[in-house]
Amino acid sequence: MTPRTILQCTCIALYTHFVAKLEFSSMANITEQEILTHLGRIIEKKSGKDIVSLGMVNGLVVKDGNVGFALEIDPADAGEMEVLRKEAEQAVYGMNGVKSVSVVLTAEKSSQSAAPQKPAPKQPAQKPEVPGVASIVAVASGKGGVGKSTCAVNLALGLAAQGLSVGMLDADIYGPSLPRMLGLSGKPSSADGKKLKPMEKWGLKVMSMGFLVEEDTPMIWRGPMVMSALQQMVFDVEWGELDVLVVDMPPGTGDAQLTMAQRVPLTGAVIVSTPQDIALLDARKGLNMFKKVDVPVFGIIENMSYFLCPSCGDRSDIFGHGGARDTATELGLDFMGEIPLHMDIRKTSDAGTPITATEPDSVHAEIYKAIAVKVQEKIEASLADTSPTFVVE
Repeated sequence: MTPRTILQCTCIALYTHFVAKLEFSSMANITEQEILTHLGRIIEKKSGKDIVSLGMVNGLVVKDGNVGFALEIDPADAGEMEVLRKEAEQAVYGMNGVKSVSVVLTAEKSSQSAAPQKPAPKQPAQKPEVPGVASIVAVASGKGGVGKSTCAVNLALGLAAQGLSVGMLDADIYGPSLPRMLGLSGKPSSADGKKLKPMEKWGLKVMSMGFLVEEDTPMIWRGPMVMSALQQMVFDVEWGELDVLVVDMPPGTGDAQLTMAQRVPLTGAVIVSTPQDIALLDARKGLNMFKKVDVPVFGIIENMSYFLCPSCGDRSDIFGHGGARDTATELGLDFMGEIPLHMDIRKTSDAGTPITATEPDSVHAEIYKAIAVKVQEKIEASLADTSPTFVVE
């Protein structure tokens, strides 16, 4: 059962419901119970019962008049359930005090509550292919604030510098940063109303939740809605023919990270950490997560490895130095390289003019491109592996 059969609500729905500007209501804040009472009037035709008593409403979130929830369905009924989804959405949107509504379809509960079957021999997980995408590399970290997104952007550009066709997916639903870091604005289009066309900049094809919502709009989704959105942003985008899709993972090891690791055919992962012990401790958690879901870790990057004074050129190990290299050696992983803490990298990232694209011959761009060469070698080795763990083109 693939995400395509589970989810009939596409990214177009996300686009429609979250980008639209809605007027603020002067009414009192609406409560979850009021919404559930209202949804209790909606009948699921096959059973003749309301969607609340059937337990279909899941992950209800209400914040400042913004409402979001998921409808748990049987994937076999996904087509007709889209009508029910729209009915529930319109019903809640018509309530006083509601400013915006987002409803998605999931099949998490339905798949788990299906009739028991005889246990089958355990087989390696087969993940659905992403059409046209030859390999997918996750750039991850155990914690935020280590410069993971900066590394992901420049790694993608380093791969593109090798002549590869490269895409980027911003999987950080709560804090999308690729639009700003790549200097991208606007909204993606759709030719057929089902799949979105990625935005393009610096030779990369890019998709991010940041294109679908205003930059200062808070995301109030819980686990099921985040997982649904991530799968749609992978499988319901016209990526075309890509050699590599680089995924900028959200920090940590929660629902979003597990969704990407378990349901997307990741070729491998790269871990980004700073040198200090606390960051490396969190990086180990990320490593262990990928290990448990059978995703190979290509290696570790030490970001902010040292500071070079732009005035005098003196070097300072602000966060220590060499911790990521030592951890990689200890765990039997490759050390991909060390990247300094430098003002030029920070300035170009903030300006949406990444250094590997705008200053390709600079010392720092050369570091990123050298890491990209190592990642590409790992990709080629993984694609040559006949192991059935991954389904790749």
